[in-house]
Amino acid sequence: MNGSTFFKDLSAGVVVFLVALPLCLGIALASNAPLISGLIAGIVGGLIVSWISGSHTSVSGPAAGLTAIVFAQIEKLGSYEAFLGAVILAGVLQLVMGWLRAGSLAAFFPSSVIKGLLAAIGIILILKQTPYLFGLNNKIPLSELLETGFNIHIGATVVGLFSLLLLVFWDKTALKRIPVPAPLVVVLLGIGAVMLLEPRAETWSIGITRLVQVPLSNGLGGLFQSLPSPDYSQMLSTAVLLGAVTIAIVATLETLLNLEAVDKLDRKQRVSPPNRELVAQGAGNIVSGFCGGLPITSVIVRSSVNVASGGQTRLSCFIHGVFLLTTVAYFPYLLNRIPLSCLAAILTYTGYKLAGPATFKKMWLAGRQQFIPFVMTVIAIIATDLLIGIFIGMAIAVGFILYGNIRHSLCKVTECHVGGELIRIKLSHQMTFLNKASLTETLHQIPEQTHLVIDATETTHIDPDVVDLISDYQQDMAPARQIQLSLVGFQSSILKNDLSHDLSVSTQDIQAKVTPSEVLQLMKEGNARFVRGEKLARNLIQQVDSTSQAQYPLATVLACMDSRVATEMIFDLGIGDIFSVRVAGNIAVDRTIGSCEYGCAVAGAKLLLVLGHTRSGAVMSSIDLAHQGKSALEATGCEHLDSVTSEITQVISAHTTSEGERTSANTAFVDSITEANVRRNMHQLMEKSSRIRGLVEDGSLLLVGAVYNVKTGAVTFLED
Repeated sequence: MNGSTFFKDLSAGVVVFLVALPLCLGIALASNAPLISGLIAGIVGGLIVSWISGSHTSVSGPAAGLTAIVFAQIEKLGSYEAFLGAVILAGVLQLVMGWLRAGSLAAFFPSSVIKGLLAAIGIILILKQTPYLFGLNNKIPLSELLETGFNIHIGATVVGLFSLLLLVFWDKTALKRIPVPAPLVVVLLGIGAVMLLEPRAETWSIGITRLVQVPLSNGLGGLFQSLPSPDYSQMLSTAVLLGAVTIAIVATLETLLNLEAVDKLDRKQRVSPPNRELVAQGAGNIVSGFCGGLPITSVIVRSSVNVASGGQTRLSCFIHGVFLLTTVAYFPYLLNRIPLSCLAAILTYTGYKLAGPATFKKMWLAGRQQFIPFVMTVIAIIATDLLIGIFIGMAIAVGFILYGNIRHSLCKVTECHVGGELIRIKLSHQMTFLNKASLTETLHQIPEQTHLVIDATETTHIDPDVVDLISDYQQDMAPARQIQLSLVGFQSSILKNDLSHDLSVSTQDIQAKVTPSEVLQLMKEGNARFVRGEKLARNLIQQVDSTSQAQYPLATVLACMDSRVATEMIFDLGIGDIFSVRVAGNIAVDRTIGSCEYGCAVAGAKLLLVLGHTRSGAVMSSIDLAHQGKSALEATGCEHLDSVTSEITQVISAHTTSEGERTSANTAFVDSITEANVRRNMHQLMEKSSRIRGLVEDGSLLLVGAVYNVKTGAVTFLED
């Protein structure tokens, strides 16, 4: 706490208090617990948890996500006092989890199950609060309600439905500009309606049985005397222990998820320590249980209000607790004027936000693997209880994960390399016995006389069953079916990597057999793969070894020295596949022509490619120098640069047809000069080198021009 943040925290704390007050009462109502218990939980969350927690913005208190559990546990244990023992033990379990550094627990629960949990809670909230919304008691069996024809109370129904409509339309109309939380407005209007309808007939007057009933106390002393006490005699019973485990697991999950969400809202992007938060929540639940309060978690609604209201430190959470305590201790008669139908409206709207059509639509669009575990979790929780429902949802989600792992344990692709086509089977990260069937089926489908690579470069674990399968295939089936098998990336004493049949390296035999047009097609396909981001898998170290004694390039490429034009990469080629001659402006002068002659006439390349590119610095600079009438030496002080720009200047001088100004700002003009420069250098190669001209004329060499687009990665070949 310091002077610069105190008043912001004070203001935020007051706003959070105004939001928390009706929610604490409503959650207690939905939980079928004494209404004072929700307020006690909110007080403990503000006064105790705020100082132990490491979060600056999180606000703790009773959570809507626990209402279904609390309701079920109170019924199962037979009394609220016995339930308080489960709350205390749940706090102890959370302390232990915090000390054991279990703060990453939420990461092990699939998001579909967690969203199903929240949606189920939303549906349960709506179902449990509907009777209160119409002035009825939710403890009355449905059969009895049907027999009496739902004998609703008119006054409570009008107040409840009006409150619900107000909440629904609050953010959709000009009402949202009112600087007061919507739930507080609903509560204040409800109190006013009670006073207005009090002198009217019984069908309109909202009697005491349909109002909040918290114990009237005379200050703090009277408050503590009126609180329910735990039934210590049942604390070690099996039912209480199971209830404690259920509360601890769900409260921990909700806390950790909310903590992560609140940290994302924090304007200062501070990270809250999850293990310390578990210790804080554990201590809070122990105190809340002893004082007669509901279980506590970090709650997203109050926390987000805290951030939005400018809360800077934990002081704002503490202040909201102080205001709650003051209200309960000194102004309980105001609380007892709040109609239950108002609180039911608040909780019904909360349930709708958790389980509305938008939630189900979003999960449906996420796909079957997300939607089915989500829906089954919802159904299981409603049909059984929350903990069993979570485990059922987890089992279904894990089943989908295993099914997906089995179905997608490997990837089979056909690759076209310099040596021909091969089939590559890429194994997944984890190859267990569950993947054995799919791998067996895939291997049986490989045609005879095929080049096959089994690639384990991305695999971190392979079961012995899978190793034995591949070993048997390598020794027996592959030779019998004349399949040339290569193994890559295996870390096994049984399976040795074997690249003797690798087709990705240009060899003497491959160079001799391939035609110039086939090399051109190979480079076109390689660039198409580069643009799609589907580069072929290559073992570059193996290629280094394979080409260490000799080189048999398929093509010679005269390209610009621009750093963006990585020749082997843009054509998806490997080590040893091409001679790369690089010079600024890809100009054909004596030295570069000599390199091209060596690559084609001596080393045996079948294709000579002159490769220009868009946004070429050499071309753009030459254009601007020609426009200004300057030399490169005058402009840059580089005495040898004129030998490059003068070659391109000849192209510019010969290019008389152009639209717009002849500067580098004219993109169309730059592109036309780039293409013309490529064509000129192709002619230079033919005119100045009789050896290259002879190879082209007898059909053993193909001379081609192309332009590489530095923005898209695509190469446009100048076919004519």
